[in-house]
Amino acid sequence: MTKKDIARKIAKQYGITQLMALEAVQMVFDGIIETLVDEGRIELRNFGIFEVKRRRARKARNPRTGKSVSVPAKKVVTFKPGMKVEQRINELKGSPRPK
Repeated sequence: MTKKDIARKIAKQYGITQLMALEAVQMVFDGIIETLVDEGRIELRNFGIFEVKRRRARKARNPRTGKSVSVPAKKVVTFKPGMKVEQRINELKGSPRPK
């Protein structure tokens, strides 16, 4: 599912234009990004927690050449699903739904 698909569903459900819905979706994403940049964590009740974590520098191996490679430290965004999300995911049987 893409951002445009989300906006299309919202527009259809609430009887607004797709452009308005797309702008609203983008505002939500921008708000999440800003909160992560400013605070490093955002908790969305019943959905999950996005958090900025620091990965240490490490040694890795290039699988093609077998040579040792140095990977620098970096910050990554992690997501821990909330209880309702985990319950819904665990209800899935077999492989993920086809697209």
